[in-house]
Amino acid sequence: MSVKAQAPVIVSASRSTDIPAFYADWFFDRLEKGYSAWTNPFNGVKSYVSYEQTRFIVFWSKNPRPLLDYLHILEKHNIKCYIQYTLNDYEQEKLERVHSLDFRIETFKMLVKQLSKEAVIWRFDPMILTDDISVDDLLRKVQNIGDQLKDYTEKLVFSYADIAMYKKVKHNLNASGIPYHEWETEQMEDFARKLSAMNSERGWNFQLATCGEKIDMAQYGILHNRCVDGDLIARLAYDDKQLMDFMKIKIEDMPTPTLFGDVDIPKGAIRLPNNRYFLSTHKKDAGQRQFCECMASKDVGEYNTCPHLCEYCYANTSKESALQNWQCHKWNPYSETITGR
Repeated sequence: MSVKAQAPVIVSASRSTDIPAFYADWFFDRLEKGYSAWTNPFNGVKSYVSYEQTRFIVFWSKNPRPLLDYLHILEKHNIKCYIQYTLNDYEQEKLERVHSLDFRIETFKMLVKQLSKEAVIWRFDPMILTDDISVDDLLRKVQNIGDQLKDYTEKLVFSYADIAMYKKVKHNLNASGIPYHEWETEQMEDFARKLSAMNSERGWNFQLATCGEKIDMAQYGILHNRCVDGDLIARLAYDDKQLMDFMKIKIEDMPTPTLFGDVDIPKGAIRLPNNRYFLSTHKKDAGQRQFCECMASKDVGEYNTCPHLCEYCYANTSKESALQNWQCHKWNPYSETITGR
């Protein structure tokens, strides 16, 4: 490339749209070509992203099945990944335009087989209340999916739909006549307590975590999540010295056991295969919202491009704008930009 570009080591693909579901062909073509173009949503300025130094990708999707055809490209470039897989159940209420729940659960298991259960994270996000969906309804939905994903993932991430905070979400729900309710603190506590009990009683043993929530759920064993998680990246790619050096992570050998079989390692050490460990150096991205715990990465998606058309969408100003951009992409699917413009 003759133009100056950002060259991220860690890429997010993407918080802004569903790249695996709708733009996998485009993304992996751009990855092979070495760069893509990106338009800043706040000022409209176009810039470039080079993939020359990329070592890790965090994918976000409601239908990541197309990734199965492209994982070999990541292997070729020695790029590792994990997937934030949003697997909700709003089929009856028609709040999402997605494949059947059975199809999506099958996809989850296929991806785990190709990657690992550490690398496919279950998100039920957001938890939304309406005239037709109560706290107990949501718990039943989670139980149904959780029973089927037992032993297929380490973590369940969720968030409470905070509609008043997001103008796009409120507008989109109102425009579609969805009778939503805001969560009350007492309802959040009730849901968290029952979810934690369900996780234990049904033997899931998922790490439960909330995404971007102010409320502290530690008493229920629920953490504040890191969706772009430096520790998980290190667990999955600890053998990539270039990436570990970038993240300032030093992989150590486990000490020799004592006569009693004890191993003395530092407090907070994270164990790795082959008798190794590391200490976390995870740092929050200061550019993210207040209660987001993600580390810094470069997102390569764009708003107003997701054809899932979820009724509660925060990334589309309107369904019309998303469909218009999706059509532009189909006219020019291998453009520098995701929209084909």
